[in-house]
Amino acid sequence: MHTLDPSRASARAAGFAELGVPQPIVRALARTGIDDPRPIQAATIPDSLAGRDVLGRAKTGSGKTIAFGVPVVAALAASGGRTRSGRPRALVLVPTRELASQVAAAITPLAKAMSLSCTTAFGGVGQGRQVAALRGGVDILIACPGRLEDLIGQRHCSLGDVMVTVLDEADHMADLGFLPAVRRLLDLTPAGGQRMLFSATLDGAVAGLVRRHTTNAVTHELDTEPDEAPLIDHHVLSIAAADKRAIIHDLAASSDRTLLFTRTKHGARKLARQLTTSGVPAVDLHGNLSQGARERNLESFSRGSSRVLVATDIAARGIHVDDISLVVHVDPPAEHKAYLHRSGRTARSGARGVVVTLATPEQSRDVQRMTKAAGITPTATSVRPGDRLLSQLAGCPDDGTRRDAPRTNVAPAPAATFAPSTTTVTSAPRHGRDDRRDGRSRDDRRDGRSRDDRRDGRSRDDRRDDRNPRVDRSGRVRSDRRNGSDRRVSDQRPSGDQRPSGDERPSSDRRDGSEGGRDRPDRDTRSRRGGRNRSGRSRSRARAPR
Repeated sequence: MHTLDPSRASARAAGFAELGVPQPIVRALARTGIDDPRPIQAATIPDSLAGRDVLGRAKTGSGKTIAFGVPVVAALAASGGRTRSGRPRALVLVPTRELASQVAAAITPLAKAMSLSCTTAFGGVGQGRQVAALRGGVDILIACPGRLEDLIGQRHCSLGDVMVTVLDEADHMADLGFLPAVRRLLDLTPAGGQRMLFSATLDGAVAGLVRRHTTNAVTHELDTEPDEAPLIDHHVLSIAAADKRAIIHDLAASSDRTLLFTRTKHGARKLARQLTTSGVPAVDLHGNLSQGARERNLESFSRGSSRVLVATDIAARGIHVDDISLVVHVDPPAEHKAYLHRSGRTARSGARGVVVTLATPEQSRDVQRMTKAAGITPTATSVRPGDRLLSQLAGCPDDGTRRDAPRTNVAPAPAATFAPSTTTVTSAPRHGRDDRRDGRSRDDRRDGRSRDDRRDGRSRDDRRDDRNPRVDRSGRVRSDRRNGSDRRVSDQRPSGDQRPSGDERPSSDRRDGSEGGRDRPDRDTRSRRGGRNRSGRSRSRARAPR
């Protein structure tokens, strides 16, 4: 096992060419802005190019994708083989579809430089295009375990020709319970193939996977870079539970990109809507979204149309968005590994970042244990809504202005560019298809207001019970017993100025002519009585064609 000093690793390799990387791949890397190898790349690429099994441990965002992508492309190009229908020659297993798309985006330029093909396979979308790509022959397949097993079971794919297998984020696959599927897939690959495994940790279930499926593997562990650790400022804010929503809003008012983590999918969706309603444009990212909605929301966040992304742990790995200046643990994670992966979304590529954990009195002890296990010594402070520290953490200007505060003498944004309104969203008029949709799904547009704002937080039965008694066609008050079939009509009539409105109006006052009560005859009874529908035709029987 080799434990690397990052500074010496960078000095040892002046460029990718010195590592033995083919020139077409070096030029492709340069075109994407990658000129010099990062420490994990400089450490693992020589052994990978030599055909050895490699284990690489480095934190998220350290450059692991290029570390295994370069050897995979180089090995396939050197073999000179040809692809066959449904039989990829290299396999990269990843835990999430977002990570699959990211890995494909990084490897595809390298593959094209060597005239190789690359495709993805993951759930959440139809498999038609994936099947078509496999049928046409593909060199590199980047897949999630579940969808790949489905394709193999349907005989659309075979792993019998796989020369190189890569497991990316192996520890995350273990956390998600994917390791049994991963073992079954590895058993389907040729025993003599090359195996590479990259992960933030190499312990627990991952160690058992290594023992079973690798041969004489060389391990490279990259310590935290010494000049990178101080770039993240960790804070734990002790708050009262009643102040949590207001404090979240103060932190989310940053003019920079902010990432908020919640524990549940419902919490992420609800918080994103609350922030948008209060004037802070936000999008959510969680497992209940379709692939199209995920991509739209992530694109909105990456492009800057929405400065706040509210996510579950699905975004803690594999989502690379530059310039995230603030990460907020709205709900503290259960373990220190999740804390490190969440926090790793900021301070990337040498930038500085801030990580804030909100802790109620009941959560304080668990947060202390978690940060201690993570090796973090955060700054602990008790805060209330509106405290100056919140503005400082959010990066607001010294004059205290916030991005959701009304401004004057501001030129309107160009029509072709979406610009978040500086006033509250509920009062701002919307014009045009793009402004109306705002990159959100139909459900999010329909539920632009929170459920509490829309329905006062009451159930449907409570709202129904608060209505005035129904009024029948003759104007008499109708009382309805829910628990019995006995229904009676009282002789009470509304007085002159007590005419019912809305749902309580008599049917004669309604535009649609429908009755305002629950105790209408059922459809079968009305049919037997020979009632007529709105068009005036009888509902009693259908007229037979002549």
